[in-house]
Amino acid sequence: MHVTRRRRRGLLALAGLSALLVTASAVPATAATAQPRDADPLQRAVDAVHDTGVVGVAAEVTSPDGSDSARAGTAALGTDRRMPPDGRFRIGSATKTFTATVVLQLVAEGRLSLDDTVERWLPGLVRADGVDGREITVRQLLQHTSGIPDVLPEADALLTADGYRSDRFRTFTPEELVGLALRQPLPETEWSYSNTNYILAAMIVHEVTGRSWEREVTDRIIRPLGLADTSAPGSFPFILGPHARAYTGFGTDAAIDVTLLNPSMAVGSGSIISTTHDLNRFFAALFDGRLLEPAELAEMTATVPAPDLGVDYGLGVAEIPLSCGGSYYGHVGELLGYRALAGATPDGSGTAVVYATGDGDRGTQAAMMALVDQELCATGS
Repeated sequence: MHVTRRRRRGLLALAGLSALLVTASAVPATAATAQPRDADPLQRAVDAVHDTGVVGVAAEVTSPDGSDSARAGTAALGTDRRMPPDGRFRIGSATKTFTATVVLQLVAEGRLSLDDTVERWLPGLVRADGVDGREITVRQLLQHTSGIPDVLPEADALLTADGYRSDRFRTFTPEELVGLALRQPLPETEWSYSNTNYILAAMIVHEVTGRSWEREVTDRIIRPLGLADTSAPGSFPFILGPHARAYTGFGTDAAIDVTLLNPSMAVGSGSIISTTHDLNRFFAALFDGRLLEPAELAEMTATVPAPDLGVDYGLGVAEIPLSCGGSYYGHVGELLGYRALAGATPDGSGTAVVYATGDGDRGTQAAMMALVDQELCATGS
């Protein structure tokens, strides 16, 4: 897409673009080994993430032998408050895995087909030069092969400090977001990450069920799994319960507290709030078969190349190589001051989630990838 560097940065902050998904071979071998040798391996990996300049970091991992967690940094700038042991945070694009799961549950119930067109459920909504909902399927939405442009909130909202201050409480409707997206340039490649795809998927869930995407996610995933610290907040701008503050510099050296945010611009694509513990439970349940039937889980994990990311992408999950051989399924997430990575082994027996607050630097993503790689490789050893 032809966007300016500032706009591209804003897309990452707003939407949790999966540009953080890189192959394990691209992760520096020393990324998680910078601390004293007698330190716990998970703590070393968390410290390595913190050393890239983020404010706070927390991680939790699970395996057949139990679970482990580690923290580094502070929960708020200018304080010595430790990161909360199970703090809540905006999970960004890891929300897409929840949305894809709901859609695939509806497929299993015979209420929807992956081969249904967008036009069938949202007649007339997706029509623009080079984009036609009559030719785009639900599968293509979830797979990011629809050719629909990504959405940019108008007037640089949330891309600058002034935009954040003026629009942090603004409510966007899904229809408004789709309209904004259709005014953007078309992607230049067949596979192109677009948050608009998942906004449309959320709208289709509403049309199929007669209930909001938020309610379906809650009733189908959050409540059955007992994810007590997870929520789909709609337009509610606050994070309730223990949480670390979120910060971004909007491309400058000044860190601004951006914890307050109306996440309506990310419905279906990035708005869920959760914890490392709850995300581990979700990914374990997803891949051990508690949420999807085998046929639908096979659809989710049937991947296509995502050349720009160096990985393969299925329906709401990426398949990411492990340095020890094999691969895991997971998703990155980033939403204005929070960034995360969640992953699980193909059978769900091992999971790892890490999140950080603040912008960090170019090494932050590599250190997070190294942590998940290290822990999931250990699960299989």
